Amino acid sequence: MSDWKKIVLAIAIPETVGFLGSYFTKKSINTWYKHIRKPSFTPPNWIFGPMWTLLYAGMGYASYLVWRDGGGFEGPALKALQAYELNLVFNGIWTPLFFGAKRMGLAGIDIVATWASIVYCIHLFTPINATAGKLMWPYLGWVSFASLLNFSMWYLNRNTPSIKED
Repeated sequence: MSDWKKIVLAIAIPETVGFLGSYFTKKSINTWYKHIRKPSFTPPNWIFGPMWTLLYAGMGYASYLVWRDGGGFEGPALKALQAYELNLVFNGIWTPLFFGAKRMGLAGIDIVATWASIVYCIHLFTPINATAGKLMWPYLGWVSFASLLNFSMWYLNRNTPSIKED
């Protein structure tokens, strides 16, 4: 398989995670999400799709660089790619928790795990390929901001009966 096909495949994996999550977002964005209290710094809805698309592309390319320079799935890249896989699981769970189950508190726990797994990925990626490590920093920044949004929305809506968690 040529390098560009491997890059496309590596990018397609996180993009697919995002695409699957969009199912839950689309069902809630104009109903439940529209009516919950949000902090004043909440970006407009249209920014999230393009932002995540770019972040997923960077993550995917970073994983390719680690795979390429770290000996594939048998070399030093193995542990880094396993951490990345776990990160994709945490990332993929957040949307169904927040938008599907409307469980902002549980989503908050998941986003903390996502954030920690990004830090771990950066730690493991950087020695294998410095560019790969750097490509994960925008993702960490956005998830940091998303964490603030998640916890702010949870706090603002914690006493609202229609969305209060059990």
